[in-house]
Amino acid sequence: MSEALILEGVWAGYPGTPGVLQDISLRIEEGTLNMLIGPNGAGKTTLLKVIMGFIKPYKGEIRVLGRTPEEARREIGYVPQRFQFDRTFPITVSEFLALSHPGKDLFREEVITHVGIRDLLPLPLGSLSGGQLQRVLIARAMLKSPRLLLLDEPVSGVDLEGEKTFYELVNHFKYEHEVTILMVSHQLDVVLKFADQVICINRTLMCSGPPSRVLTKETFQKLFSKETVLYGHRV
Repeated sequence: MSEALILEGVWAGYPGTPGVLQDISLRIEEGTLNMLIGPNGAGKTTLLKVIMGFIKPYKGEIRVLGRTPEEARREIGYVPQRFQFDRTFPITVSEFLALSHPGKDLFREEVITHVGIRDLLPLPLGSLSGGQLQRVLIARAMLKSPRLLLLDEPVSGVDLEGEKTFYELVNHFKYEHEVTILMVSHQLDVVLKFADQVICINRTLMCSGPPSRVLTKETFQKLFSKETVLYGHRV
């Protein structure tokens, strides 16, 4: 199996805070679902921005789908933690999706059907609930036909039923479209159920591997340095 993502000794950050990411080395295989975990301020969102080419590392190497992040950007789908927009702006869901995928074809119809947003198409984008908006955002990301899908805490503010639907969708796109997925999550039950690989960061890479090996009491005490719920128990 080839690798969708390779980072070797990556250092990155922002003006005034250069060391947000420190010596990150990791590999992600194509067609896998990878969960990125870590405390607040650990650099998870920064890592996604590095992968998309919006932040350039000042040290280290990164290859995305065998190319530079900038070259691969067209094949990367992204669902942000918070999608900020003017809710009074007069645009329907259908018009919003057309910005990413103009016209109507079989693939667009397939995505709309699987995401379950057909009834939402004529509605104003600003009228949607949190769960509805997240489904529209994942549809927009999938309409790019991405080979790599980045999800930054995508169910933040979504109700439990919306969460369940969202994770079922992600799993569908992984298996049916062979999309490689990297998802930021704080929900350990979800990580345990869906992840092929867990990646733990706190500025630097703390651990990576299958959930059965990585999700241990020792890992969480090292990563979070506080009481954490693991397998329904506090550690």
